[in-house]
Formats: sequence, C-alpha cells, structure tokens
Amino acid sequence: MIEFGPGNLRIPRFEKPVFIAAGGLTDYRKRYPEKNTSQLCTEALRMAVEENGLKVSAGDFRRKVNWCVYSQFADHFGDQLLAAAKIHDYLGFDPLGNIEVKTGGATGGSAVLAAAQAVASGYADCVPVIGWERMDEVSTKVGNSYIASAACKDFESELGWMYASYYALMAQRYQYENNVPRETLARIACKNHDYARFSPYSQNPGKYTVEDVLKNEMVSDPLSFLECCVMSVGAAVLILADEKTAYELTDHPIRLSAICGGSHTLRTADRRNMPILLLPNETPETYKDYFRRRRHEWPGFSSFLASRMAAYLAYHMAGVKDPLEDFDLLETHDAFTISDVQTYEDLGLRPYGRGREFIESGDAYYEGRLPTNLSGGLIGTMHAVGATGIFQMVELLWQLQGKWDEFHGNPERWTRYGKKKPADFRNLQVKDPRRGCAVSHAGTGSHVTVSILEQP
Repeated sequence: MIEFGPGNLRIPRFEKPVFIAAGGLTDYRKRYPEKNTSQLCTEALRMAVEENGLKVSAGDFRRKVNWCVYSQFADHFGDQLLAAAKIHDYLGFDPLGNIEVKTGGATGGSAVLAAAQAVASGYADCVPVIGWERMDEVSTKVGNSYIASAACKDFESELGWMYASYYALMAQRYQYENNVPRETLARIACKNHDYARFSPYSQNPGKYTVEDVLKNEMVSDPLSFLECCVMSVGAAVLILADEKTAYELTDHPIRLSAICGGSHTLRTADRRNMPILLLPNETPETYKDYFRRRRHEWPGFSSFLASRMAAYLAYHMAGVKDPLEDFDLLETHDAFTISDVQTYEDLGLRPYGRGREFIESGDAYYEGRLPTNLSGGLIGTMHAVGATGIFQMVELLWQLQGKWDEFHGNPERWTRYGKKKPADFRNLQVKDPRRGCAVSHAGTGSHVTVSILEQP
C-alpha cells in the first residue's frame, strides 16, 4: 500500500480504559537447564502477584482472572506445539479461555495489544499476559536459523540465515545515506551494556568503551558481537485490568493509554516508495530538502514504515504532540545498534537522516531529555523473544510506579539469581516520570507495536 484512505488512518480508541496493575520477570540467561519453561513462567507470575504490593492474596487474584494471553515466538525452540496450553494448565488457569500470539520479534507487544483489546471491549476485566522463550535446547547456529526464518525465505535467507547479516546491509545503506560514523552506533552498545550492569535480571552486562566495541569480533560487517542482541531464556508477565479491577488489585495502577500496531512487507525488496507519513511534531517543511541528498525514497531499506505507522496511531490515540517532550522514558527494540538509530527517526525523536543526534546529544542517557533503554535493552539484558515486549513494559511500569530501585537495587534480588550487586551500583529511577513509550519490533520491520503508559 502506498496511498492511505481515511479508514486506514482512523485512530483507534478503547471503549473502556485499560490499566496495568503489576509485572514480573525472571532473570535471563543463555542457558537455563535448572528450570523448565513452566517453572520460569510461574516464577514471573509469582513475582507479579506476590511481590508488587497487591492488595489481594494469590488465591483471590486467581479468582479474578477471566482470560489469558500467551506470547511465544517459535515452537521450534522447545519442540512443543501448543506450548501455551501447557503453561496455562501449569499456572492453574484451566478451564479459562486463552490465546497464544505470534508476530516474530513483536510477539510480546502484540500479546499485550490482544489483552488490551479484550479489556477495552469489555470481554474481560483481568488478563495476565505471559511471555517466554526457550532458546537453549538448540545450538546458537540452529537458533539463529530459526529466528532468521521469520524473514522471507525467498529473499533474505540467501544472505546466510542470520539476522545480523540482514541488518548489516541496512547499516551499510543507512551509513551511506546519512553519513553516520561507526562510533555513533558503538555508543548505543556502550550505553545499553552499561545500564544492564545495574539489573539483576541481565544476561550480558558490561562496561565498554567505543574502542572496545569497534575492535570486538565482527559478526557481519559493520556489526560486532557487542552490537547485537543476546539469545535468551526467560519469562515476563504483565497483569492488565479494567479500571475497577485495577484499583481492587493495587493503589497505583498505570494506565495503558495507547497501544497500536503497524506492519510492512515481509520481503524487504517489496517495499515501495511513498510520501513520508508525518507525525504530529513534523510538517512537510521538515523534509523539504531531505531527498536532494543521498536518499531518494522512503521508507526504502533504511526506515521502518511499520514503526512509523504504529507511532502515528499511538501518538494520536494518546494525544502525544512531541515525543521528545511528552515522554519521560523510552524502551526501544535494540536488536542491533543500527535498528536503534533507525527507530529514533521512525518515532520522530529526530527527523529522518538525523537520528545520530539523539544519541550524540546525550538525550538518550539517564538524566538526558529522554532516557532510553535504562533496562539494558535487548543488547545488554535480554531477548527471550516471546517475553521481550512484555519485559520492556514491566520495566516502564516499575519506573512509573517509582519502584525501579525496589526491583533492581535490593541485594536479595541479586542473590536470588546467584549474583552480587555491583559496588558501583547506580539507581536509575527517573524522577517523577509521567509517561513512557515501548517499541516491540519484528524481523526487518514486518510487525511493530508502540505502547504508551502513563500516570492515571
């Protein structure tokens, strides 16, 4: 599609307000032989119900649930079809109805969207969203091929069955079009690995310099290992509810004011030129000179129409005028450093072609204008794919509730996962945050959700 009709750009609305009452995580690891998937999902749900200060007992909570949504990227990893049914039974929610959602890397965000639709429509008033991925029962090589099969087998698979190769081509094109130095991408990796050091849940924390990243072993030119997301095992849970139920559960629920989806062709070669879909903080003047330089089409191979579409709908749904001013927190799907800088532009944090300014200016850092991926993101903390989009929103929830330090700074949580709290631990709680945004992204931009959480 290259021309929109009025129906295509209709702004979604919730018939009833949707709230998030609580969230829970496991830690994330490359391998987790000590626990099976059902145990990990139970652990995340137990944290959500028993460690978030809810006003009801676990038994009373269970009696409030009337629908469940499950999130898993691929049956291949665990070699178990209908895995959601197994988890559902194990959690004790049988015979309640449930669905399992799969939209590639955006599976977590799409699962939350499905749960929100159930609550907003009145179909359900208390919906746990449970996501996980079991990526340690196959080799890394096989795991990469499974993940890569979420791209077009007729086109991208010829590049080696590995997403790093797909994004390496995007990185080369983006750098050519926008004159972006390698050091800019490396800064993103340094930032996210560093923030992961302050999370007991993180898989790949580290304190690195730009030189460390540039000299690190190459995966696919120009992306080094430190610029790529991790393959993880773990689970995440969010509890969605209508307003009445949310306040029965907690005194401080957070409102999910918008969650919207966009898509684009699975085969990147099929992405046709079209006018830029403008966000509320942009005008035609913003891009009057842009296509006179090295770039001559949009979205092309270096922007994500799915992200721009989801952001356009979500911003209008939540009344966002300028994301840089209206958001206090952001969680991006930093599967690779290049996808992060691309997303800065798709979200309107900077105009197209100027995404590098967001990281280079310091805006993306803690105490910057819009702290981004304080969780450590996918590069530093996790990418257990079915859990990822849920994990991002759990981190935003705790920030907005003022509970970040409770869930990250308590030495007991570090001990729980066999870790020691760093001597130089830094409290990354943002002061008085009002609104946060999370981006859940699939493939080379085939599916994206943008979620906006805010104080009620």
